[in-house]
Amino acid sequence: MQYDYIIVGGGSGGSSVASRLADACPDATIALIEAGPHTERNLLVNMPVGIAALVPFKLGTNYGYETVPQPGLGGRRGYQPRGRGMGGSSAINAMIYTRGHPGDYDEWAQLGATGWGWQDVLPYFRRAEGNERGADAWHGADGPLTVSDLRFRNPFSERFIQAAHAAGYPLNNDFNGATQEGVGFYQVTHRDGSRCSVARAYIYGRNRPNLHVITDATVLRVGFDGKRAVGVVVSRDGRVETLGARAEVILSAGAFNSPQLLMCSGIGPAEQLRRHGIAIVQDAPDVGANLIDHIDFIINTRVNSSELVGICLRGLAKMTPALARYFSSRTGMMTSNVAEAGGFIKSDPSLARPDLQPKQLFRPFDTLRADDLRHLELDTRKVIDRDDLAAVRAAVHRFDRRRSGVGRGARCPRRGDGREGRFLRFCSAHIFRSAFLGRARCLCGGALRIDSRE
Repeated sequence: MQYDYIIVGGGSGGSSVASRLADACPDATIALIEAGPHTERNLLVNMPVGIAALVPFKLGTNYGYETVPQPGLGGRRGYQPRGRGMGGSSAINAMIYTRGHPGDYDEWAQLGATGWGWQDVLPYFRRAEGNERGADAWHGADGPLTVSDLRFRNPFSERFIQAAHAAGYPLNNDFNGATQEGVGFYQVTHRDGSRCSVARAYIYGRNRPNLHVITDATVLRVGFDGKRAVGVVVSRDGRVETLGARAEVILSAGAFNSPQLLMCSGIGPAEQLRRHGIAIVQDAPDVGANLIDHIDFIINTRVNSSELVGICLRGLAKMTPALARYFSSRTGMMTSNVAEAGGFIKSDPSLARPDLQPKQLFRPFDTLRADDLRHLELDTRKVIDRDDLAAVRAAVHRFDRRRSGVGRGARCPRRGDGREGRFLRFCSAHIFRSAFLGRARCLCGGALRIDSRE
């Protein structure tokens, strides 16, 4: 089968690129290939509170990666939920609409990522955004990705904001406006009370004869003619087939899987590829390196309150009418994204921009694992009472803008059995900097592009 363009990955990058490309090039044939399933009718994906079940567990829509033991975390493994299915991680995340600080983008541009400065990317954010508050200098109102205020606010979220304000932190009604610093309620990617994943925004509900969406198909490697990408090798339904690309192959498989697929295709550190018996197309030492992440540490406690919902008789009795309300009017607590309130603050007032993101979450069950409890300095066993109703969590992200690397232990997906093999064996919980991915687009004679802005 031949296409003009093949896009690997139906997540945020792949779905938006496929949509714009299909509209801009109606005579071109485009294949969008996703390893996971369709998510259009998945209740846990579309009902916002379903995140409480999607993120903690390895499911059909969550790869649920884990790192190798981390020396900097007392030997613990880092858990890395990643979306698997149309919409990618936008189908399982907390739906918080946040772009990052303008200073981050400007720093990337100063480091050499031309075209990634804040004023360069702001028009794309505005073009993509359909904010229900309306358009202004910072926001768009006509884009496909719907952004809205929460339809439900838990009283515990209100108290979190009040406490932070009483501690001296400013209130902020728009973290994506003139300033990021402060605390308040997040805006979320919801449409009519349901999750607006990037697949829902750009793919579902649109009739494009030239766009072919292929799900439940694992791309094993990119095929090359010399150093020009000419297609992909795909495993689906228990068989392996090759799909050809006349124009381009575009990798949008995510922060982890794009570099992993590059290495399986022969693009990466030559010494590592030789150890795994992979034919070298291009010695590229930076593939699989230069990752950045933010550490998420959690204070977790259980409270006995009728304002929350837990897995117990009282909680189930409250959940039943809430479900009925959600199905009838898309309102009520089932429209909560669980992480309703938070903020961006500085650990040191002299910093140019915030380096901490506190947020308050509530879950119907405790998601701490035994390995977490063994390494926590705080003895959480004294505050977790298994007879109480629900868990309240205060999570803090620490932004460390230094680069790090990943382990050199990649294995390719298994061939021919329709299943996925072992993926990248991470020695770091860091995530690819988008600017790095943007610079990687010219590795293969211009025929292979890595991710993309919209």
